[in-house]
Amino acid sequence: MNGPIIALIVILAIILVLVIWFVTTYNSLVQLRNRVTNGWAQVDVLLKKRADLIPNIVETVKGYAGHENAVLTQVTQARANAVSAASQPNASFASRMNAENQLSRAMFNLRAVVEAYPDLKANANFMELQRQLAQIEEQIAYGRQFYNDVVLKYNTRIQTIPSNIVAGMCHFVEAAYFNVDEADRQVPQVSFAQPQQPPMAQPGMPTAQPQPMQPSQPMQKPPANNGGYPQYPTADGPQTGGYPQY
Repeated sequence: MNGPIIALIVILAIILVLVIWFVTTYNSLVQLRNRVTNGWAQVDVLLKKRADLIPNIVETVKGYAGHENAVLTQVTQARANAVSAASQPNASFASRMNAENQLSRAMFNLRAVVEAYPDLKANANFMELQRQLAQIEEQIAYGRQFYNDVVLKYNTRIQTIPSNIVAGMCHFVEAAYFNVDEADRQVPQVSFAQPQQPPMAQPGMPTAQPQPMQPSQPMQKPPANNGGYPQYPTADGPQTGGYPQY
């Protein structure tokens, strides 16, 4: 009789260990998921603060460099796209990230243009707006780094054995990274020099024939990646948000 009792105790002990491991793993995944959600919420607030500050900067620049219509229009349109992407709950994370990166590029171009206007750079109101913008963008950079670090830990737990078993059973989905666009890594090039006139053709010299323009390739639309549970972007296809809509 001792044999069956011992076997039963061993089986119950194994079940108890598995239950404890399952609960512990599940709780750790929930904690990481909540940290991802919190990290993205902080970045989202900073992005909206930047969007709210940009109209004041544009209006100040107009007073000194109103003829820079191309750059000002680029900033205004990029800001409108970013606000529109942020206000749509079902918008893909790829479209949101693309809009924010376009806004960052537009602001880089605007700062390059400002360098040609010393009076604008000396304006106290503009200097204060620039200081606030620089502070917000620095906070965005730190917030993005924190968010991506937490996403790395979270995704690693989902992908590795044995925690991926619990993640699959409980429908944990990978989160998307907030990456910087490759174009944002390049220093903006803005030239104020007058375009050079082509050299005059000498008599008897052959003239270059204009080359036909090549048709441009259509821009590929980024894949849709919407926010998962509860409000963070996922890297696993369209999500509608909420819990547990997978």
